[in-house]
Amino acid sequence: MTFQRLQWLFPIALTLHNLEEAVWLPAWDQRHAAQLPMHPPGVVEFRAALFVLTLAAFAVTFLSARHRRQSVAAYLTFGYIVGLLANVLIPHLPAAIYFRGYAPGVVTAVLINLPLMSLLVVRALREGWVSGFKAAAFGIGVPLAMGSAIAAWVAVHS
Repeated sequence: MTFQRLQWLFPIALTLHNLEEAVWLPAWDQRHAAQLPMHPPGVVEFRAALFVLTLAAFAVTFLSARHRRQSVAAYLTFGYIVGLLANVLIPHLPAAIYFRGYAPGVVTAVLINLPLMSLLVVRALREGWVSGFKAAAFGIGVPLAMGSAIAAWVAVHS
């Protein structure tokens, strides 16, 4: 199967991941409130943000599939994929290790996102959907921009 088709697994995986977080994070956050440096805003706002991030994943994937290789949408999708891959390492695995147990999102992060996003990154590069400096720039820039925006949003609403 080609990257053009496989990339649709990205927003599907993100949806599953965000559902896991939407269900389990609010109560988990309350249980660990004293140990966490930041807290998501209210449950409704948090779930709305997850919904927006999920819609964005479907939108960039749609545009990438439509505009194809080397398009801005392909690079944005690639960057978002790299971001979801990085999200396994920041914060899911460290949180699970630090708290010595389940951290919301860690199951889908490790069992779905880690292998699937790794495959998608390799296929996007191998099939020429993205390449060179642009791939590196979007692969670093998109996750940093999204992570910064999320951290700022949480900080403002905490």
